[in-house]
Amino acid sequence: MANNSSVQQLKRLERDLWLRTYLMGILEFDGETKAPPKGAPARAEAMGALAGEYHEALTSASAQELIAQLEEAAAAGELDEQTATELRVLAREQREAVAIPTEEAAAWSKLTSEANAVWHKAKLANDWESFAPYIDRILAALKRQAACIDSTRDPYDVWLDQYERGMDSAAYDRFFDQVKATVVPLVHEIGKRPQPEAPFLTARVPESVQLDIARKLMGIVGLDPEASVLDCVEHPFTNGMAPGDVRITTHIYENNLLSNVFSVIHEAGHAIYEQNIDPAYAYTCLGTGSTMGIHESQSRFFENIVGRSRAFMGPLLAVLRKHVPEAYGNVSEDQLYRAANIALPQLIRTEADELTYPLHIMVRYDIERMLFAGEATARDIPELWAQFTRTYLGLDVPNDTDGCLQDTHWSGGSFGYFPSYALGSAYGAQMVPAMAADGVDVDAACAAGDLAPVRTWLRDKIWRWGAGKDAPELILNACGAPFDATFYCDYLQKKFSELYGL
Repeated sequence: MANNSSVQQLKRLERDLWLRTYLMGILEFDGETKAPPKGAPARAEAMGALAGEYHEALTSASAQELIAQLEEAAAAGELDEQTATELRVLAREQREAVAIPTEEAAAWSKLTSEANAVWHKAKLANDWESFAPYIDRILAALKRQAACIDSTRDPYDVWLDQYERGMDSAAYDRFFDQVKATVVPLVHEIGKRPQPEAPFLTARVPESVQLDIARKLMGIVGLDPEASVLDCVEHPFTNGMAPGDVRITTHIYENNLLSNVFSVIHEAGHAIYEQNIDPAYAYTCLGTGSTMGIHESQSRFFENIVGRSRAFMGPLLAVLRKHVPEAYGNVSEDQLYRAANIALPQLIRTEADELTYPLHIMVRYDIERMLFAGEATARDIPELWAQFTRTYLGLDVPNDTDGCLQDTHWSGGSFGYFPSYALGSAYGAQMVPAMAADGVDVDAACAAGDLAPVRTWLRDKIWRWGAGKDAPELILNACGAPFDATFYCDYLQKKFSELYGL
């Protein structure tokens, strides 16, 4: 076996890296929720310092020597399975980080922290011009970093691979072409049909009541209330901070209860994934979710396949009737089901229905490709956004707040992230028949309001592996076949054809 001292050094290195990640997570969550706006410069400085320390610890000469030594031990079969997996994941991260100078990593963290603070103000003020310079700076930095990581590849492909290992623009092009061929005709045909009347959707529900509903739904998904917390933000997100500390957020509109309902179920899907990673992976590089697509597969599985299913309407309606009897007391399960699945193009991605959602992702994907190809700059984004929104959704964009400023992702430098949302939806759809083949009746679990059988399957097939397996291996092992978008397209075709009588 490998020298025990070297293995212990690896564990200490991983713990040191985790500590800095944890501290940066606290700063990020605080900045998004309760921290005062004028504290943004100080947070940016702190984030930059921590990112620099993380990068230095990972890429130091001693860390590189340690990884090289342990890779020799792994090749000789001298490491146990978990340590070998930790080494594989950390070595890949180290190789990519070594290519980027420490000062670049620190500057990047500071830049994105500043950009996020500016984005918040710009969105509220409908002020793209104040935010645009940060986009150009972020893109320049991403192109520099991509060249450092792999100068032989297209820069955008480098970042697509970072968020979803093995994916590039050619693979996404094939995926989106297949999805487009299903979704666009469906949306067109549905546009000819009357939409269900659902006046209860706009009933005013106070924030305090909505928060009580949210916590009840978190419990139905299965979150441990002593290991999770809920807060309100401009743009909902989840942060898996540490073992026993997962934080989710939502945005409450008092005249749109279902927005909060499905936002919370979505974020709870992310959170329960983080809560169910193998405890042996705590404080190691494996102690977080796998790819972004896999993480999104869990959030969108709970939001859509569970939360918007016909079978779940009974348990959901029971919660709504209890907390908002004046609005939902006389609503039937069928009425709620049709209202929860209205397929109607709208401007805001996070409020999009399940069918039109991937069209929002295509808007962003097309713009990102143009930016990385040098075919556009930040000043072109509002016009491109309007153009692609008309093309895919048939809508006019009235302002930048509801257009290119609506998402926080670009302010954090997350170019290449958006496509994984659509991919995650497709992963989730492929898991349903795999569950059925293993004897898990998803509809029965939803109807009972007891998702334990679903959680057990997901824990065994997806959650417990943390970052130890990439998407292709997880999907193959869980579903018995490689990823195939046909499952997703068939699911959408069947569900919405039945809903609208097509």
